[in-house]
Amino acid sequence: MRVVEKDTRAWAWIPSLYFTQGIPYVIVVTVSVIMYKRLGIGNADIGLYTSWLYLPWVIKPLWSPLVDLKGTKRKWFLSMQLLVALSFLGIGFFLPTTAFFTITLAFFWMSAFASATNDIASDGYYMIGLSQKKQSFFIGLRSTFYRLAMVTAQGLLVIFAGFLEGEYGDNTKAWSITMTCTAGLMFVLTLLNFFVAPKFEGSETSEHGKPTSFSEVFLTFFQKKQIGIAILFILLYRLGESQLVKMTSPFLLDELQVGGLSFSTEAVGTIYGTVGIIMLSLGGITGGILISRDGLKKWMLPMLLALNLPNALYAILAFTQTQNIIAVVGTVVVEQFGYGFGFAAFLIFLIYIAEGVSKTSHYAIATGFMALGMMLPGMLSGYIQEWLGYSGFFTWVVFAALPAFLLLPFLEYPPEYGKKTTYSNE
Repeated sequence: MRVVEKDTRAWAWIPSLYFTQGIPYVIVVTVSVIMYKRLGIGNADIGLYTSWLYLPWVIKPLWSPLVDLKGTKRKWFLSMQLLVALSFLGIGFFLPTTAFFTITLAFFWMSAFASATNDIASDGYYMIGLSQKKQSFFIGLRSTFYRLAMVTAQGLLVIFAGFLEGEYGDNTKAWSITMTCTAGLMFVLTLLNFFVAPKFEGSETSEHGKPTSFSEVFLTFFQKKQIGIAILFILLYRLGESQLVKMTSPFLLDELQVGGLSFSTEAVGTIYGTVGIIMLSLGGITGGILISRDGLKKWMLPMLLALNLPNALYAILAFTQTQNIIAVVGTVVVEQFGYGFGFAAFLIFLIYIAEGVSKTSHYAIATGFMALGMMLPGMLSGYIQEWLGYSGFFTWVVFAALPAFLLLPFLEYPPEYGKKTTYSNE
C-alpha cells in the first residue's frame, strides 16, 4: 500500500471528517429527543431511553485499543460512517410502524456505537495524518466544522422536519422523510471521505499510539495523583446541565396547560440550530483564548459560574410562561454562550488528567467518565420534571450545580498548562 506524507490535503479531509463526526452525535443525543417528543413519547421515557444512548461514549475506552491494534484508522472510520448511514435509514423506514419506539431505539443504539467508534478512529487518524505543528494549526478548522455539523443537525434538519410536519400534517411521515434524508447525507459524506482522506498508515506508522496492554492502560490511569477527586469532579461538573439539556426542547414544545411554551418544531430548530450554536461556538473560542492567556486555575471558577448561572433563566421562563420571543431567544443566547465558555475549562481539565505515557487512551477514559456524568442524571431528568413540573425542575437544576463548586478547593491545576495546550471539540 502506498503511504502518503503527513499533512497531505489537510484542508480537504479535516473539514469533511469532522463535519461527518458531528452529525451522528447530535442526531443521537439531541435530535432524537425532539423527534420522540413530536411523535408523542412522554418526557419520562424520553429522558430515560435517550440518556441510555450516551452509553457507547461512556464505555468507548474499553475498545479504543482495538481500533489501534486492528486495521487502519481510515478503514475504521469509513466502515463506521457507513454503518451510521444504514442505521439512520432503518430509523426512517421503521418510524411509520406501530412498534417504532422500540425498533428505532435499537437503530439509534447501533448508530451510537458506530459514532463512538468513528470518534476514536477519526481522532487517531488526525494525529497520524498531521505533524505536531499542523495538529495545533488545524484545531480551529476541526472545531469549526464540528460546530457546523451541529448547526446542520440540530438546526437545518429540525427546521426541515418542522416544515414537513406543516406540509403533510403528519409528524410520523415528516420525521421518516427527515431521517431518510439524513441517511442520504451520511452516505454522501462517507463517499466524500473515501476520496479525500489519504492513506497515511503503513508499516512505519503501525506502532503509533498503540497501547502496551489493556491492563496497564487502565491501571496507570487510576494511579494518578488525586484521581478520585478528579473523577468525582468530572462526574459532577455538568450535573445541572446534563438534566437541563434533556428537558429544554420538551419545555419549549409542550403546550401551555402542562407548563410548556408551545413553540413549533421549526422555531425550536431555528433558535437552537442558529443563534444557539453561534453563541456556543463564540463561548468556546473566548474561553480557550482566556485560558491560553491566563491559565486554567484563574478561570475555573468564573467558567463554572458561566455554565450554571444562566440555567436560572429557564426557571424564570417556566414560572412566567412568557412566549416573548426576545426573552426566549435571549435565554438561549446567554445559556449557550455560558455553556461554551464554561465547557472550555472542563476540556482543558480533562486533557490535564490524561497527561502521561498513555495520553490518548487516558483521554478516552476521562471522556468516558464525562459521558457517564451526562448519562446518569439525564436518565432521571424526565421523571424529575414530571414530578416537579417545569418550574420546579429548572429550580432543581440550578441547585444541582452546587456539588461541583464544593470540590473546587480540592482540585490541582497544571501550572501555565493552558499556554502549552490546545483542546479537542468532543
